[in-house]
Amino acid sequence: METAANEHGGLLPTASARRTWAVLGDGVRRTGWSTPLALATVLAGSAAGLVAPWVLGRMVDHISAGRSLDTVLSSAALIAVTGVLGGLLVGVGGWLVSRVGETVLARLRERVMDRVLRMPAARLERVRIGDLLSRVGDDVAVVTMSIARTGPDVVVALATVLLTAAGMTALDWRLGLAGMLSLPVYVLAVRWYLPRSGPYYARERVAMGERSHAMMGALRGRRTVRAYRLEDEHEDRVRGRSRDAMDITVAVFRLFTRFGSRLNGAECVGLTSVLVVGFWLVRGDLATVGMVTAAALYFHRLFGPMIFLVMNFNEVQSAGASLARLAGVADLPVEAGPETEEGPAGASVRVDAVTHSYGTGGPPALEEVSLEVAPGERVALVGASGAGKTTLAALVGGLRTPTAGSVYLGGIPLEELGERRVREHVFLVSQETHVFAGTLLEDLRLARAGATEAEAEAALEAVGALEWVRALPEGLETVVGEVGHALTAEQAQHLALARLVLADPDVAVLDEATAEAGSSGARRLERAAAAATAGRTTLVVAHRLTQAETADRVVVMDGGRIVEQGTHADLVAAGGRYSGLWRSWRGTPA
Repeated sequence: METAANEHGGLLPTASARRTWAVLGDGVRRTGWSTPLALATVLAGSAAGLVAPWVLGRMVDHISAGRSLDTVLSSAALIAVTGVLGGLLVGVGGWLVSRVGETVLARLRERVMDRVLRMPAARLERVRIGDLLSRVGDDVAVVTMSIARTGPDVVVALATVLLTAAGMTALDWRLGLAGMLSLPVYVLAVRWYLPRSGPYYARERVAMGERSHAMMGALRGRRTVRAYRLEDEHEDRVRGRSRDAMDITVAVFRLFTRFGSRLNGAECVGLTSVLVVGFWLVRGDLATVGMVTAAALYFHRLFGPMIFLVMNFNEVQSAGASLARLAGVADLPVEAGPETEEGPAGASVRVDAVTHSYGTGGPPALEEVSLEVAPGERVALVGASGAGKTTLAALVGGLRTPTAGSVYLGGIPLEELGERRVREHVFLVSQETHVFAGTLLEDLRLARAGATEAEAEAALEAVGALEWVRALPEGLETVVGEVGHALTAEQAQHLALARLVLADPDVAVLDEATAEAGSSGARRLERAAAAATAGRTTLVVAHRLTQAETADRVVVMDGGRIVEQGTHADLVAAGGRYSGLWRSWRGTPA
């Protein structure tokens, strides 16, 4: 795979020009006969456009020879008929080209989304959200706009240029050669422009990704930004990234205007050459005035398509840069990873001497942590912020791979089970629960696609959510998410816990799953979480010590290590770190 990658900086790979063409060619081949039909229609329409200059040239010769008016009128009729036919063919051909382009882009977009959604969780965590959003958002929009608005016209313009050049040569090879004298000027102009513009467009797409990253960071952390009064700092950061993108765009436009002046020079050279050579051919009785007239009209006919290609070259370049970024993601291998045919033997969890660091050379978030959770046991992880609780939960949930050591499920290492099998047996409910757009029933079925309405209601009843669901305007068929009924934080967590019941995993990991509800709903969610995890091996990252109080065992963490563990009662009686946390939580003096 030929890509330029920068995953250390959190950026997804970008395909090389060669690989981008290969991905695009593969998409075009998959369209079958649609592409040849579209190209044939465009070529036929462009060929019909060659008739008018040729007939006009013949009319000049006929008039010079004193032919009758009928001859001139028949020539005019032929021009009218071929003009209408050519317009119809070019219009239909453009529509067919647009349809082929949209089909290719749709399949590429599906492939990009497939690669992103199937990307291993640990790798996806390293990707910068701004870069990812700019690819599935900005880059797709740029390529879509280019295909819908510019793509068909570009194909028509290229066909016109090629067939017109062939028509000039067919009149007289010397006239064709005269017109081709403009080619070196065109080539020199393009060779001057391409090496300078390509890097600009690539930098422009990266700059847009940086801008998106800055905006998303400020928006996602808006509460923290406002709490610390950092609005001005984040506005300056977004403004700076936007200014960088704007400066690159302006520089590209300046470069483009200089390119346009060189192309005007090529047009002057070509037309002058055709007229001069035509003069000498007519003077030597080697060509007629009508032939030279037709050749000049043919060359003049190139001005429109060439100007169009030039005026839209920056858009084509930008679309090419975006296409390379999409192809880079689409070309990512599907990392299936090793999977054992044998499932885990039981629901026990064992963490064996695990150490984990974020990034290369970073301080360890966990250090030599070992923990065993028996089947059906409920273990609460307690500790201050940064103690390593969420990191340990992520490792047990298979979202991350430890830097050293191993996590076992039913006696089998998670890396040997493979991500798919881990997802079948381990279910993670985090603090942030996303409610997908659609009906509530569809949202529940994300956990088990074949769940019946009765099973969904049973899962909701198990977590104490059926009452408020039935009170919704359309019950389970109520549309929720961005465009539908807005759920409260407590209701969203109820939904997540109901998904857990439907999925029916062996192991449940709750990472502060009741934190977003606030004090009023925390008790209800704690009861719901207890009901959802009853009989399952459960690891709870406890933000409220009432969760630890009801656990079978409490594990106290500090500085990435386990410093205490035991039952709630034993740890309170021991007078250690947990006892101090409990007294502080209850407001009891030491």
